[in-house]
Amino acid sequence: MGTRGREIVGMNMDVDELLRLLNAAYASEWLAYYQYWLGAKVLKGPMKDAVAAELTLHANEELAHAVLLTTRILQLGGTPVPNPLQWFELSPCSYDAPTDPFVGVILDQNISGEQCAISTYKSLMDVTKDKDMVTYNLALTILTQEVEHEEDLQSLKEDLDLMLGRQA
Repeated sequence: MGTRGREIVGMNMDVDELLRLLNAAYASEWLAYYQYWLGAKVLKGPMKDAVAAELTLHANEELAHAVLLTTRILQLGGTPVPNPLQWFELSPCSYDAPTDPFVGVILDQNISGEQCAISTYKSLMDVTKDKDMVTYNLALTILTQEVEHEEDLQSLKEDLDLMLGRQA
């Protein structure tokens, strides 16, 4: 734990509340990682290979977000959620099990997950703005990738819809 780093944050906001928010985001990242990873494995339908490649890339980036959040939690003297069973309770975003492996369903589930992640990191930025610039910048970095993920997935979904003769 960085004593001075925690002290600076503590001057401006409740560090325990910040740790709660960071752990909620951490739980979400692990659930997102698994949702992407498993979705890429069970996927069926048109554009399967292109979508699987994108989901695998996103899975790796979600795991990297969990690593960034772990570092920040530890810097503030907290402990990352030690029990995966707690991830479901703490995450503000739902985990959509890929029980229907159709490409369109998997894409919709992951688009929804990205939209929740965007809201989560925007809220974290709002809470830390002008109070904890380290966490603010971390949230901005992750938010930037989550916005990119949403765009990537929506583009694939539009291509799929066009291929299937649906209105995008």
